[in-house]
Amino acid sequence: MEFIIIIIFLIIMYLILNYIFDLNIKELKKIAENKELDEVTKKYPNNIEICRTYLKMLDNESVKIEEDKNSNATLYLVSSNKIFIANLKDSYTRIQTIAHECLHSVQDKKMLWFNFIFSNMYIVLFLILCVLAIFKIIKLKLLVLTIFLLCGFTFYIVRTYLEDDAMIKAKFLAKKYMENVKISSKEEIDKIIKQYDKLNNIGIKYTNIDIFKNILIKTIILCVFFIIF
Repeated sequence: MEFIIIIIFLIIMYLILNYIFDLNIKELKKIAENKELDEVTKKYPNNIEICRTYLKMLDNESVKIEEDKNSNATLYLVSSNKIFIANLKDSYTRIQTIAHECLHSVQDKKMLWFNFIFSNMYIVLFLILCVLAIFKIIKLKLLVLTIFLLCGFTFYIVRTYLEDDAMIKAKFLAKKYMENVKISSKEEIDKIIKQYDKLNNIGIKYTNIDIFKNILIKTIILCVFFIIF
């Protein structure tokens, strides 16, 4: 019975968060699509050159760079100290997206390594607990669920800090870069930054809530397994 109550509570939390933040992924995609600004940023160097310039600005030129035009994900991996750049050539967002990943590369290495190791451990823990639940091996289910939730909140705190820090600073780094290279006029840069503000306003909320909702979903699934098995 207690797990049914927990599931109901978590579902209510999930619905409340959706209502309060009123996140619309379609609106986010719409802001990310701007033909006028796409044309403006086409004048800028290729992604790898932009990335190198950012890393030089951040005094962190030891980072390796790899571009994969078949990928949709741009990310920094602390394990290999490498930035992977996706197919961003035609989007004005690339100037800020690359800045975001370069900023990840200069964040506190202890936090980056903790996030890398703990996030993978958290996923593995979830899978193991699901299997153990199916085979009815877990006896102290409430205790296990509490520990799992604490792991989830720990993951959430570290991950959202790293993402928020990079997202907030990326706009300023991108602006400084565009002002330094003097490719765009002040008016064009202001237009781009204004659009980045709109993008970040939704993007930061979306990222934070998306991470938290994933934790809620995993917890709900685990509760369902505890009830069924």
